[in-house]
Amino acid sequence: MHWKRSKRNIEIAFLFLVMAVITLSCNKKTIRPDLPADERFAIAKKMFDKHNYFDAKDQFRIITLSNSGSAIADKAQYYLAECHFNLKEYILSANEYERLIKIYPNSEYIDDAKYKLGLSYFKLSPKYSLDQEYTNKAIKEFQEFLEDYPASPLFPVVEKKLLEARDKLARKLYEAAEQYRKLGLYRSGVIYYTLVLEKYYDSSYAPQSQYWLGECYRHLNQFDKALDSYKSFLKKYPQHSFAKRAESRIKDMTLRVKQKG
Repeated sequence: MHWKRSKRNIEIAFLFLVMAVITLSCNKKTIRPDLPADERFAIAKKMFDKHNYFDAKDQFRIITLSNSGSAIADKAQYYLAECHFNLKEYILSANEYERLIKIYPNSEYIDDAKYKLGLSYFKLSPKYSLDQEYTNKAIKEFQEFLEDYPASPLFPVVEKKLLEARDKLARKLYEAAEQYRKLGLYRSGVIYYTLVLEKYYDSSYAPQSQYWLGECYRHLNQFDKALDSYKSFLKKYPQHSFAKRAESRIKDMTLRVKQKG
């Protein structure tokens, strides 16, 4: 009985497989090779809307290759890139967005493509401690977008993504500064905290960097520079949780500078 049941299960599974192949074949037969570009696009768009990105990208690609001069070629190019993006094929989506930007500079999708090009690189960006090549590429694309399309409705979205990308680079420097400070290597700490403040002054790591820069100078007995750092911190970030610490340090450093002088 067990053998018969197993055989029956295999037959049922095989039947489902055959039906799936037949269904797939029938679906593909409905898309004629000589189909006009607009009709092919409509079919591909339906696939896309149903999240069938894998099949949709094949149809969009046919349009971009066979009908590159048609009125919908740029639209097909954009959706081809979108298919790759939604499939999380970010290197491929970046290539296709870039192709749209280069070949169809007057397309209505150009600002969307520019943003998604940067976003593709952003998605490829690894954690802060690793190589940040893709983060830098994302930043470049986001900055160019903000310069080229200031009136775009995507402007605030891109601005936010740019800050996120810059924050990741700031963190890489900030964590290095933290390691040096905790190891008592205050001169190296000064270098890296200063880099955060110079390059990523708008990041979430700028306030802490300003305060800990003062601490490094204090440990190096450079009281005048420490005083300037604490004052700068308090002026820029009066509501920060370190504000009371900074006020205390300012009093102490003011006294030490007078004593030294």
